[in-house]
Amino acid sequence: MDKDLLLVEDLTLLMFDDASGAIAGAGTLYYTLGGAVLVELARTGRVEIDERDRGLNGPRVRAVAGEPLSDPLLRAAHAKVAARPRGVQTLLVEIGTGLRETVLDRLVERGLVRRERRTTLGVFRTTAWRAADTGHKESLVAEVRAALVDGVEPDTRTAALIGLLSASGTLPSLHRAIPWSGAVYTRAKRLEQASWGAEAVNAAVTRTLLAVSVGAAAAAAATD
Repeated sequence: MDKDLLLVEDLTLLMFDDASGAIAGAGTLYYTLGGAVLVELARTGRVEIDERDRGLNGPRVRAVAGEPLSDPLLRAAHAKVAARPRGVQTLLVEIGTGLRETVLDRLVERGLVRRERRTTLGVFRTTAWRAADTGHKESLVAEVRAALVDGVEPDTRTAALIGLLSASGTLPSLHRAIPWSGAVYTRAKRLEQASWGAEAVNAAVTRTLLAVSVGAAAAAAATD
């Protein structure tokens, strides 16, 4: 398995449907991808969270100084955190917005995803994404399955991936390889709750879905 990929790249592969090119949880994807980047920065010691300084947008996150990060994606995210301390949910949006295309482009460069450009009616241009080399993803899924189904203790990276999948609500999309069950849900939720980044994603996704459902209910009531 390629250990050089960022956490956000591995997470995107896990949420990526190899046949359709759709990514699970698309409506709140920026929260999930932003969370993966923040978790990566935390794992490398480049951000810290202050649980004592908690506001409406969650605990504040602060950058930790050090040598410039070699990866441009992480370097740009670290610069956003370093601009000023902010609540974690605010940073999820700032870091995650527009990240889908960046990550997909990186996966294309690595030969893991294929970009297909199409023209409809000779005028409208669209871009479709398809799986290319699936070997790396299969290794990722096997590690997630081992932790959730077989009870194998995951390494910290796999635990972080599972926590983010759980928090985003996209773990059931892997049901073909990882049968969904109460035990799987419980194990995944435990790993989610052990990661402040994953918990922040869960809170942001839940808040967004609640707002959408309230808006839909209000619209329905207005038409009655």
